[in-house]
Amino acid sequence: MRTLFALWVAPMAIFWGWFFLSLNDMNFGYVMLTRQLHDFVFELYGQMLGIDPAIIPGMVARTCIFDFFLLMGLWAFRRRRNIAEWIRQRRQSTIGEDRPSRATGAGPTLPAE
Repeated sequence: MRTLFALWVAPMAIFWGWFFLSLNDMNFGYVMLTRQLHDFVFELYGQMLGIDPAIIPGMVARTCIFDFFLLMGLWAFRRRRNIAEWIRQRRQSTIGEDRPSRATGAGPTLPAE
């Protein structure tokens, strides 16, 4: 699972790092980080896809969010027994705290019949 997460996170970090650096024209002397190349890349992708280049970053962001939930679902499925046990323990601990002790006389009393 760690390898899968690493193989997913590394390209996302590279893409979003490039995106925000080039969007703000923080190029540090590298041509690939210039705003001119940024605009050219998205214009090229927009022409290839036949869509407005301005909506491509939003589409990529939605895809990243979908991928994140897909990976979290896969992780949860693989850990379902541990998660179920954790939930069971949490429920037992909260039920024990909510239920007042009969020995102390605390808590709601039943009306006399």
